[in-house]
Amino acid sequence: MQKGKESKPHIGIFGRRNNGKSSLINLLAGQDVAIVSDYAGTTTDPVKKSFEITGFGPVILIDTAGIDDEGELGEKRIEKTLHAINQIDLAILVLSANQWDSYEKMLVDKFKKNDTPFIIVHNKNDIEPASEALKNQLKDLNHKGFLDISCKIKKYPEELIALIKKAIPESSYRTPTLLGDLISYGDIVLLITPIDVEAPAGRLILPQVQAIRDVLDNDAVAVVLKEREVDAFLRKTHVKPALAVTDSQIFVKADASIPQDIPLTSFSILLARFKGDFDNYLKGTPKISELKDGDRILLLESCNHHVSCDDIGRVKIPRWISNFTGKQLEYDVVAGLDQLPRDIKDYSLVIQCGGCMITRKQIINRLRPAVEAGIPVTNYGMAIAYVQGIYNRAVAPFIGYKESKSDYL
Repeated sequence: MQKGKESKPHIGIFGRRNNGKSSLINLLAGQDVAIVSDYAGTTTDPVKKSFEITGFGPVILIDTAGIDDEGELGEKRIEKTLHAINQIDLAILVLSANQWDSYEKMLVDKFKKNDTPFIIVHNKNDIEPASEALKNQLKDLNHKGFLDISCKIKKYPEELIALIKKAIPESSYRTPTLLGDLISYGDIVLLITPIDVEAPAGRLILPQVQAIRDVLDNDAVAVVLKEREVDAFLRKTHVKPALAVTDSQIFVKADASIPQDIPLTSFSILLARFKGDFDNYLKGTPKISELKDGDRILLLESCNHHVSCDDIGRVKIPRWISNFTGKQLEYDVVAGLDQLPRDIKDYSLVIQCGGCMITRKQIINRLRPAVEAGIPVTNYGMAIAYVQGIYNRAVAPFIGYKESKSDYL
C-alpha cells in the first residue's frame, strides 16, 4: 500500500529572493522540477513538490517565496511563506553572498517558536564562499548543520542528503502504530464502517483503511462490517472482540450493540491519539458543557472535500453541540490549511478533524495558537462522543477508565 501524502516528511526551503532556493530543490530532485531564473522573485506562492530523494525516500518539498519580497503583493507572499513553516518537519535556510540580517533572524525565530529543526545552506560558493565571520555568527543558533555549496556542482547532493537524514525528526518518516498497543497477537478487532452518503464510492475512507492495515501489521484479525450487521454477527458467532472501532457518527448505535466489557472507540479518536494533540483534547472536550450564548466555535477540516447536505463538520457537529448545550452558538469552518477568518481569541472552542490527510506536526502547529491562548481544543470524534453521552467509554482504551455505563450516561 502506497504511503499517502500525509505520511511523507515535509521539508520547507526558505531564504531571500535569488539565493537559489529553487536550484536547491532541483539539486535534491536530480532534475528540473522548479523554475530557476536569474530574476529575483520567480517563486511567488509556496509550491509543494512531491518526489523521491535518492538515498532517503519520498518527501514533499515546499518551495517558498523570498522572505525579502517587496511591495503590497510581496508582503502577502511573505505572509504565506511564514505560514508554510506550520506545515513542515524540517526547514532548510538558504543563504548566499554571506548575507545574514533581520530576514534570516526572523526565519530562525519562527523555526524555533514552532520547534522546527533547521539546517543552513550557504549557496553559490563558486562565486563567494562562506566567510569565517558568517560561520562564527551561526555557531550559537542551535541549527542541525551547515553546508557551503554551489547548486551547480553535482557532488553536493550526497552531502546535503546526509545532513537531511541527520537533521529530520525520525517521527516524520517512521510510521507509529495506530492501535498496536491496544491489541495482541491473534486478537479480533471489530471495525464498524457505515456506508452512507459521505462514504466515497467504491472504497473506504482513509482512517478505516489505515486501521485495517494496522490490525494486520500487528498479527491480529480484522472483522469489517456495517453497523446493522453488528448484532447478528455477535449473536451468531459468539465472538468476543478485543476491541471495537466505529465511525463517530454512529457512536450511539455502536454503544448499544457492543457489550460493555468490550472496549469501544472510534476511527477519529484513534487518529486523535495517533497524530493529534491528545492530551489537550482530553482537557478541552469537557469544556463543551461550559459554552455560553454567543460563543463562537471554530471547526478545522484538514482537506478540501465535497460538502454533502448532511456534512459531518458543517452540519452534524454544529447541530449536535447546539442541541446538547441548548445555547445560541456561532460556527466557522476552515478547510485545508487556510488561514483563519478572524483572531483565534474570538473563539471559545476549536474542534479539529481527524487530520488523516496532513501530518501530526501540521496539526500540532495549527492548534498551537489556540493552546497558547488558553482556548479549549478537541477532536471531531471526541466531541461527538461527549455530546452523545459516551465520552468516557470512547477514551477509556487509552487512559484506563474502568467505569460502568451508569458513570457516563
